[in-house]
Amino acid sequence: MRLHGKLIAGCKVESRVLPCEFDASGVALLAALREVRPQVVIALGQGGGRSAIVVERVAVNLDDAPTADNAGYRPVDQPVVRGAPTAHFSSLPVKAIVSALCERGIDASLSTSAGSFVCNHVFYALMHALVHRPKVIGGFIHLSFLPEQAAGRPERHSLSLDAQVDGVRTAIETAVRAVIEPKKVPSATGD
Repeated sequence: MRLHGKLIAGCKVESRVLPCEFDASGVALLAALREVRPQVVIALGQGGGRSAIVVERVAVNLDDAPTADNAGYRPVDQPVVRGAPTAHFSSLPVKAIVSALCERGIDASLSTSAGSFVCNHVFYALMHALVHRPKVIGGFIHLSFLPEQAAGRPERHSLSLDAQVDGVRTAIETAVRAVIEPKKVPSATGD
């Protein structure tokens, strides 16, 4: 929420906090899309154990939770959207975002799996909704634990809040450039 209301690359940032619940997160996401009517959507989630900002490439139509969400729901082998495609690619310039983050000295990587918990659910719901909004680009980025969340547990990697905020700002700038200058920024599936 630190970037809420800020102007980045000439665009005002609107932030929403979604519940960490399978069903409610999708409903809240769709409501936010109708309300804000964005050109760029970058959904964020915390990917515990990741030592870098991880830009996700593929959303899979699968809810399969090893643990229950915050509402106590634990789906097993359920689709995010019944009858929908198996997967959707991010429409963000994922390689350009990773490159821009690395150029700023922020650890970043590209991933082909957002898992099968609520983060993937949000990512898939977003990309499925954007099928009907071809002028809007979107995707998902996993953030790391904060140092205080990893304290005393050496197996838990972390990044400072400032580094993560700078990383999200960089991702927004790169994505906005993709909307303004689409021929100059590589796509999610291209190089």
